[in-house]
Amino acid sequence: MAERTVRRLWGGVLTAAALLVATGCAGTTSSPSDDASDAASSPPAHERPGKRWQPKPGTRWQWQLDGAVDTSVDVPVYDIDGFENDAATVARLHADKRKVICYINVGAYEDWRPDHDKFPASVLGAKNEGWKGEKWLDIRRLDVLRPIMAERFDMCRKKGFDAVEPDLTEGFRNRTGFPLTAAHQLAFNRMIASLAHERGMAVGLKNDLDQIPELVRDFDFAVNEQCAQYGECDKLRPFVAKGKAVFHVEYEMAPREFCGEAEELGLSSMQKKLGLNAWRRTC
Repeated sequence: MAERTVRRLWGGVLTAAALLVATGCAGTTSSPSDDASDAASSPPAHERPGKRWQPKPGTRWQWQLDGAVDTSVDVPVYDIDGFENDAATVARLHADKRKVICYINVGAYEDWRPDHDKFPASVLGAKNEGWKGEKWLDIRRLDVLRPIMAERFDMCRKKGFDAVEPDLTEGFRNRTGFPLTAAHQLAFNRMIASLAHERGMAVGLKNDLDQIPELVRDFDFAVNEQCAQYGECDKLRPFVAKGKAVFHVEYEMAPREFCGEAEELGLSSMQKKLGLNAWRRTC
């Protein structure tokens, strides 16, 4: 499990490298939040046809993709793996007045997922280096990938999730084995956003900082890794300006090193370990 989750750090490193070529704090839980009622005052998205959740800037969150979910963290939003958690876990979080985000990898094939045999060989590209069993997807093939991702999002909706966190949405900056362009990425990311919205769920833009101006209208929030470490947090301002939350983590910086800037920008920030287990340190 840890092997899979550490990918998010590598994604940040690869992005920063590509851009260069081209051009003692809080404990593990936080206190109750005033925004908890805003985040959980209405029924889950799947019970509200035609209406979806919109998290506000500053909304606190927990991101756990490794291990059994610790539901005791007192925050209004949880982001957890869509395949590895069942409807009962989502319902338990809803009972505690949490909103729940469904993590799904949309940019790479993973050979351990239950639907791995639905991906034809024609859309499988280069290995996602450092990640056993993963291959980049040919995101130009919307005709092939749309129904597969639609089924995954159907799973999220049926389990009761309020939103989706689609991972690896900036493959065009990586060595995928395909001649991907920024235009291909925009089209794919917009398709992903539409799939979530069609099912009444909110959707977050994962990293892909340089395309935020083009995509901020299509997504309901952002998820970012290490913008402080790479001096990129200012690029997230468009989301906050539109009243949309930015869920942000740092891995190698302590909260005292990034919380001042994060609070000024209105980000929902915390420090996490690479394995993305329950451990967290907040601003």
